[in-house]
Amino acid sequence: MQEQLQAHVRTMQDHQDLVTVLGDVVEVFTKVTANYAPGLFYTYDVPGVPPTNNALEQCFGSVRWHERRATGRTAVPGLVVRGPVRVLAAVVSHSQCWCVQALQLHNTQAWHHLRDQLAARHEQHRLQFRFRKDPLAYLAATEDILFKATLPP
Repeated sequence: MQEQLQAHVRTMQDHQDLVTVLGDVVEVFTKVTANYAPGLFYTYDVPGVPPTNNALEQCFGSVRWHERRATGRTAVPGLVVRGPVRVLAAVVSHSQCWCVQALQLHNTQAWHHLRDQLAARHEQHRLQFRFRKDPLAYLAATEDILFKATLPP
C-alpha cells in the first residue's frame, strides 16, 4: 500500500505542469503526505490493529447520541466531567447483561483512585464555572492567594 501511494504521488508530481490552474495543490499534497506517511501504514505493520477506527467512532457517537437524547441538550457537560465512567458504563451496558456478583466492588483502591480523579475533574469544572461567572472576582481571589504565598511570614 505504501508503494502504491508513493507511485501515485510521483505520478502527480510528474504531471504537475498539467494542473497549473489548481496552483500548488500537488506540492501541498506531497508535503502533507510526507508528514503523515509514518503513521499511515501502522495498521499494516502491527497484527491485530484494525485498519480504521470506524467502530470506535461509532461507539462514541452512539454514547453521545444517547446522552443528547436523554438530556435534551446538544452539548452534554456530564461527559466532560465524568466522561470515562459514563462512556465505559454506556459501552459495557450495551454489550452484556450484568448479574449482581459482577457489580460487587472487588478492588477498592482502584475505585478510590477513580473517585479521586472524578473529584479533581469536578473541581476543575467548578473553577471554570466560577471564572466564567465573574472573571474579575476569580482573578482577584487568585492574586490574593499568590501574594500571600510569596510574602514572608
